Amino acid sequence: MQNKKGKFIVVEGIDGSGSTTQALKMHQFLQSHQLKSHLTKEPTNYLIGGLIRSWLTGDWSSSPMCFQLLFTADRAHHLEKEIIPMLEQGINVISDRYYYSTVAYGSIDIPDKEWLHEINKHFIKPDLVIYLRVTVREAMERMAASRNSFELFEKEQQLTEVIKHYEEFAGDLDYFIPIDGGKREDEVFDDIKNVLHKKLEME
Repeated sequence: MQNKKGKFIVVEGIDGSGSTTQALKMHQFLQSHQLKSHLTKEPTNYLIGGLIRSWLTGDWSSSPMCFQLLFTADRAHHLEKEIIPMLEQGINVISDRYYYSTVAYGSIDIPDKEWLHEINKHFIKPDLVIYLRVTVREAMERMAASRNSFELFEKEQQLTEVIKHYEEFAGDLDYFIPIDGGKREDEVFDDIKNVLHKKLEME
């Protein structure tokens, strides 16, 4: 993507890791430093994202491959209509989840991880991924305290597998930065701010 001027930042982690909270804090932090910022998420609020959420809540179902292709279609639309235009305008984009979630979660039901990588290989690479590292126990306790019911993904045995896939990214990609998400909310964000200052060369 030759005309990209803004920075593309992604926040990843298992359900209950605090990604939504920390993504919002990052957005507010950049704005407070007079840096243009746009906050978004996946699945999106667009049509395909709505289909994904209805699948997650049990309104309908299909094969795992169909489900992951929906995520990919939602992402393609997300990039074309929202993320890339923002970046080209010099606006920093923060996304709560991206294709790393597709691989980490999709691998539970689709053993062929290469296929999951293949269907996402043409999408732009973020400048930075903040990976909130928490234990399954921490995540489950947070979800039990804040939610009345769990969605499909929020099952303890599955989260254990998802963590393994996220840790592989952390070991392979230099822009995939692990942060201890088990600390207090403000302490987690202090660590994130340190990373932002270094990666975005903020004063």
